[in-house]
Amino acid sequence: MNAVVPPAVAERSEAEALYRFETEVPDSVRAALGMNSARIGGGVVLSMRDDPTRFWSKALGFGVTAPVTAEVIGAVCDFYRSEGTSQAVLQIAPAFLPEDWDDIRAREGITAGSSWVKLVCPVEEAVARARALEPPAGIRVAPVEADQAQEWGAVVTRAFGMPEEHYARMTAASVGRRGWHPFAALLDGEIVGTGTMHADGDAAQFFAGAVLPHARKRGGQTALLAARALRARDLGCRVLVAETGAEAPGTRNSSLHNMLRLGFQVAYERRNWVWRSSTGA
Repeated sequence: MNAVVPPAVAERSEAEALYRFETEVPDSVRAALGMNSARIGGGVVLSMRDDPTRFWSKALGFGVTAPVTAEVIGAVCDFYRSEGTSQAVLQIAPAFLPEDWDDIRAREGITAGSSWVKLVCPVEEAVARARALEPPAGIRVAPVEADQAQEWGAVVTRAFGMPEEHYARMTAASVGRRGWHPFAALLDGEIVGTGTMHADGDAAQFFAGAVLPHARKRGGQTALLAARALRARDLGCRVLVAETGAEAPGTRNSSLHNMLRLGFQVAYERRNWVWRSSTGA
C-alpha cells in the first residue's frame, strides 16, 4: 500500500464521486437508461439496466466503514437482480477482500475481469511538477462554462467511445454542480479534451480525463491534469486520487504514464469482479 493515502480514503473518494455523477442527472436520462442506486454495507451500488456499454453498473466503496461479508455481497447481487441488470462490476480494494472471497464469489457467480490501478498523489507534488511543464502545443486549457456543458459532455462520450445520446446529457449534468470542477482542452476554439474533478474534504477525485484522437500527442491530457491539480491546491485539498486501466504485458497506457509524470504513484492494483445475471436478461 502507498503510504500517502490509505485505501479507505482512496476508495471513498471514487465511490462518492461516481455516486454523484450517476445520480444527479435529469429524470429523462435516468428513465431512458434505467438508472437506480442504493447504499449497501457502506458501499454504493449503481445500476444502469439499459446501458449498452455495460460500463456504468458498478458497486464500490466497500470495506471502508464495514467489513465485506457474504451477506453484503448477496444484498448487492440481489439489488442487481431486482433491477433486471444483466451485468455489473464490483470494485473492492484488495486490502478489503475477505478471506472467504473465493467462496463468496463462487456462490454469487462473480468472475475475475480486467484490472485497474489506483493512483494517488500529494497535491503539492503535482503542483510543483505542473509549474515546471512546458505549455502544450496549440492547446489551451480552461474551466468549462455553463454554455459549454453539452459540448463538453459530448466530447467526453466520443473520447471514450460511448454513445452520445443520453450519455452526453448525463455527463454535462455535473457541470456547475457543487463540488465538481470540469476543465476543457481547446484547439482552435474546439473542445478536444476533457477532465473533471470532484473535491470532497482533503481528497480531489480525478475523473473523465480524455483527448480526442486528432488532438493527441500535444500535451493536452497532461495540461488537463495540471490544471486540476492547481485547482485542488486552491480548494485546500491535500491528495489527488485517480484510476486507470492496468497495463497488460506488451501494452502501454498513455494516461497512466501521464499521471506518473505528474507525480502520481500506484497505490495498488484492483481487480474488476464481474457479476452476470443467470437469466441472461
